Amino acid sequence: MDIQAQAGAITAIVQQFNEAFNRHDINGIMQLMTADCVFENSFPAPNGEVYQGQAAVGAFWERFFVASPQARFEYYDLFACEERAVVRFTYHWIEKNGKKGHVQGVDILRLRGGKIAEKLTYVKG
Repeated sequence: MDIQAQAGAITAIVQQFNEAFNRHDINGIMQLMTADCVFENSFPAPNGEVYQGQAAVGAFWERFFVASPQARFEYYDLFACEERAVVRFTYHWIEKNGKKGHVQGVDILRLRGGKIAEKLTYVKG
C-alpha cells in the first residue's frame, strides 16, 4: 500500500473511532482497538492513568460515559503517516450543575493491523 493510501486508511479508522466516541458506543470503540490495546488517559494529573487490554480499556469507557453522559469529541486536525496518527481535539462536557466545559488536547495514536493499538491523550490545563 502506498503512503497516501495508508494515511487514508488510518484516517478512516480514526474517524470511525471518533464517531463511535460521540455515539458513546463502547462496542464500536473497542472493535477498533487491538486485543492488547493501551490507553493513556490525561487524568489524574500530572501523568494520567494507563489502561491495558480490551477489558481494562472497555471498562474505562463505560465509567467515563456514565460520569460524562454529554461527552462530545470534536477534532479539528488529523495527521496520519505510516501507522501513526495525531489528532488535535476539543473535548466538550456538561457538569452535573449544568455548567458547560471544554478542554483542548492531542491524541497520539499507533495503529497495528487496521486497529488502534495505542491511544495516548494529552490536554491543555
